[in-house]
Amino acid sequence: MKNITKIFSLLLLVLMITSCKNEKSLQGYLVESQEKTGFITVDIPTSFLQLKSEAVSEEVKETLKSIRKINVVALPIKGNEPTYEIEKTTLKSIFKDNKEYKSLMSMKTKGMHVNLYYTGNTDSIDEVIAFGYGDEVGVGVARLLGDHMNPTKIIAMMNNIKFNKDNLDLEKFSAIFKGK
Repeated sequence: MKNITKIFSLLLLVLMITSCKNEKSLQGYLVESQEKTGFITVDIPTSFLQLKSEAVSEEVKETLKSIRKINVVALPIKGNEPTYEIEKTTLKSIFKDNKEYKSLMSMKTKGMHVNLYYTGNTDSIDEVIAFGYGDEVGVGVARLLGDHMNPTKIIAMMNNIKFNKDNLDLEKFSAIFKGK
């Protein structure tokens, strides 16, 4: 009986050690950033997104319903220069080390580097992540969470979306990315 207890304890210990990963996740980063000085964090419910017209296809309406939440975390460069490099490196390593995030595209424009990632299958995406940084504006990440989102349908839907201006001051929101 003692041998069985020892073997079971040893197996449990090995299981606990191997199941604990020390890799950072995007979710952990988003939660930690809420407490950090200088960061701007915004959780945008889908109620802020409205269709430009009710005369859109059922497919577009269903795609909008598949989106659950949008998270945005930004660190403006102004006043945060020392932290900027650390946070940029941290985010780069999260996307490089975690194989769950698949690269969708990368681009450089006006001094900004923007990378798009996704999780899930190409025809059934669970997350779309935009990670961007620039020496003039800072670093930020936006995450769109949903259920079985189709990228083609999301692009079509984006052409039919507008923000609910009664609930969101877009001037203040855009100032986040201008470092003001």
